[in-house]
Amino acid sequence: MIRCLYLEQNRSRYRVAKMAQRLRVSKSGYYAWRKRSKSLRCIENEALLQETIGIHEASRNTYGGRKITHEINRRSEKPVNHKRIERIMRENGIRSKSHKKYKAATNSGHNLPVAENILNRNFDADRPGQKIVSDITYIPTDEGWLYLEE
Repeated sequence: MIRCLYLEQNRSRYRVAKMAQRLRVSKSGYYAWRKRSKSLRCIENEALLQETIGIHEASRNTYGGRKITHEINRRSEKPVNHKRIERIMRENGIRSKSHKKYKAATNSGHNLPVAENILNRNFDADRPGQKIVSDITYIPTDEGWLYLEE
């Protein structure tokens, strides 16, 4: 079927006979596939696709396969597996937006003394060892943040 779909998509660009030969599909098999009516499964998938698009857009593109499946199963009497919905979404390029939670790495709202910026981004030095800088690595622990100065 995938080979026949490829033939169908490219038949305006290439000769059917050549593509069929390269893909090892008989021309008669391809033309029989074209005449064949859609299967019940294909018709159901198209209906599920339309329902999936509706739910996805109603959720402002935030729902993924599991939530869409839950909505479809809540609305209809025939249950659908989440893998089927996820496959339909993948085949049609439907993806949910994912938002990462913002988590501040530093706490600027403290009353501790802050060191003065003596270097002020002037990194040019006359001799080695004249200007030395360090870095702080933040390490999250169960008790809070640990600061490793290098």
